[in-house]
Amino acid sequence: MSFLDDLLANLPEVKGPMQKRLSFKEKLKWTLVVLLLFFIMGLVPLFGLGQNALQQFEFLSIILGASFGSILSLGIGPIVTASIVLQLLSGSGIMKLDLTSPDGRKRFQGLQKVLSIFFIVFEAGIYVFMGGLAPAAELAGTSLFFQIELILVFQLILGGILIMFMDEVVSKWGFGSGLSLFIAAGVSQQIFLRALNPLPSPLNPEIASGAIPALFQSLTSGDPVTAGLQIAALVSTIVVFLIVVYTQSMKVEIPLSFGRVRGHGIRWPLNFFYTSNIPVILVAALLANVQLWARLVERWIGHATFLGGFSGNTAVTGLAAWINSPDIVGTLIKGGLRLADIGQAGIYVLIMVAGSIVFSIFWMQTANMDARSQANQIMSSGLQIPGFRRDPRVLESILKRYIWPLTVMGGAAVGLVAALADLTGALSRGTGILLAVMIVYKLYEEIAKQHMMDMHPMMRKFME
Repeated sequence: MSFLDDLLANLPEVKGPMQKRLSFKEKLKWTLVVLLLFFIMGLVPLFGLGQNALQQFEFLSIILGASFGSILSLGIGPIVTASIVLQLLSGSGIMKLDLTSPDGRKRFQGLQKVLSIFFIVFEAGIYVFMGGLAPAAELAGTSLFFQIELILVFQLILGGILIMFMDEVVSKWGFGSGLSLFIAAGVSQQIFLRALNPLPSPLNPEIASGAIPALFQSLTSGDPVTAGLQIAALVSTIVVFLIVVYTQSMKVEIPLSFGRVRGHGIRWPLNFFYTSNIPVILVAALLANVQLWARLVERWIGHATFLGGFSGNTAVTGLAAWINSPDIVGTLIKGGLRLADIGQAGIYVLIMVAGSIVFSIFWMQTANMDARSQANQIMSSGLQIPGFRRDPRVLESILKRYIWPLTVMGGAAVGLVAALADLTGALSRGTGILLAVMIVYKLYEEIAKQHMMDMHPMMRKFME
């Protein structure tokens, strides 16, 4: 383990701020700088790219925070995959890590970075050598073809490393998490384009790509089916937005009092979505990776496998087909709803709910959100529950009554909302909208909290 300890201790990292608390303007500046850099890098094409077989998976690129064909083709996929693997190993007990101690948390973060670098290199090679992002077909069989492949792999690795460090910059110097910021940025851009883009659709040049222009075109041309599809997409997007905002505000508040100051206290909030959107990010990224792998394997060996077979950009057989969400509302409007579509929708909902519960539990245990960590945080703030002895064990036992049910029910609820939103055919897929709304809502809460701390010195003193 000495070699591993030396490796983890010497990993490159973004140095955190020296001061204990950054100002609002400083955090906002770094958040905007990283966001602007993310959009610019998404416009930088891969040098030497001739064939982009992944371009058809635009809906998966939103979840992965990627832009296929650019230097950001890997997106946050390798980082999320590393987090999934590490959480499974830690949560199942295969890897023993004491996440309640600073050393244990530091080791966990170091291992996650090592795994992220491994998956960046691994996925870059897979994307290129399996034909997902390849040089021009006419160069096949020449030495130049292999050289360009190596150049493409290098560019993908570079983009993946930059994303990893940009995430660290946001986490240490900005607001929230870089991964969440990248997803929200991609989803917001996609919703804007799919709602307002007046340019012709590649699938149907006679109608606009954006839902609102297409709606007016279909109404004037007397096309009720297309009009119904656009109305359903817009309405479902608004409904998903309202549901997420409402459920995001649901919380359980535990009354606490200051031990030394009688008559004064606060309420400690525990959100219904206790682990926030993390479970859905992990499940959606896992399912997106399965579909990408299925498409790459089919293209590599020339025929479909148990992972799935594709017709265009739609999985029609294998595992990829069963974990893909059908557009139930759109199919119903077109009049082609089948029993198989309902069964596929039911399986998709079960996978999303079960997966969200599992990852919600793992995240609660690995992100210091368990009852013991919360009890220690409350005790260190000089707070206690009125009427109970000031003992962390007592506080931990009380918090367990709330945290475990909220972890399970919140994980199931966020998975169910995401799955049902996907089935409605909302703009940019329901999962993406759910993630974007929750990320922006949480970002707003953090910005408001930071602003309040800057405005009120007494509140800043208490929060420190």
